[in-house]
Amino acid sequence: MKRKNMMVNIFVYLFLIIGAMYTLFPLLMALMNSFKTNGQLLTNVISLPDRIHFENYIRTFEKMKYLRSLGNTVLLASVSVSLMILFSALAGWKLSRTKTRLSKIIFSLFVFSMLIPFSSIMIPLYKVTLTLHLKNSLLGLSLVYAGLGVSMAIFLYHGFVKGIPMELEEAAGIDGSSSIQTFFYVIMPLLKPITTTICITNVLWVWNDFLLPLIVLSSNKKYTLLLSTNTLFGQYSSDWTAILSALILAAIPVIGFYALFQKQILKGIADGAVKG
Repeated sequence: MKRKNMMVNIFVYLFLIIGAMYTLFPLLMALMNSFKTNGQLLTNVISLPDRIHFENYIRTFEKMKYLRSLGNTVLLASVSVSLMILFSALAGWKLSRTKTRLSKIIFSLFVFSMLIPFSSIMIPLYKVTLTLHLKNSLLGLSLVYAGLGVSMAIFLYHGFVKGIPMELEEAAGIDGSSSIQTFFYVIMPLLKPITTTICITNVLWVWNDFLLPLIVLSSNKKYTLLLSTNTLFGQYSSDWTAILSALILAAIPVIGFYALFQKQILKGIADGAVKG
């Protein structure tokens, strides 16, 4: 029996190692080739660089205006996710506690909107941004992200609130708390696990999204990291070492974010999955 369990464990670990190598291979190739010259990269992609060319990163840092693009991306993700969490938590809590036909219809509409592919609303969304003067604005783009992300967030909050005893809200009401006070002082702290999950998934979505900023933003002073990376592609030629360096520089903040908050991320996802 022990021999059988050992063989199973060896097989599982071997499978996981192969899966990890398969997942990390593109990143490792990008990192390795970012230290080459363009000539070396085009000659042999899988060879090691003859020496480390750090000037690729210095050139890329200046070309893509890295600090400005990083600030734009952080601002966009922070505002988008904050608005998303605030409105989704309020809506999910209210819809969960209101047992009427209207609340069920509204909740069903939010759930139904999750099934609509982005490609089908891309052109109408662009026209809406023009009409509401949200074009070429980081705040306007944040509102668009918040509007697109609230449906899933409301769905998650709605299910999570059902697991919170109603007696807590009744006790707060007896003590003289208003509905808003009850939400922010009683309910919101209890929503921390699912809030962490929603925050993480949507920060990664906003950070890695390319299409929506491409549609809304037109000024290079407001470009996100991925849009700034796209400027390195030329019509007739491309600086591939600079592009690979830019992709690595764009990935570093996300990797650092995960490494710094790894325990909170895993705990939030696990708690949200169980209680939601």
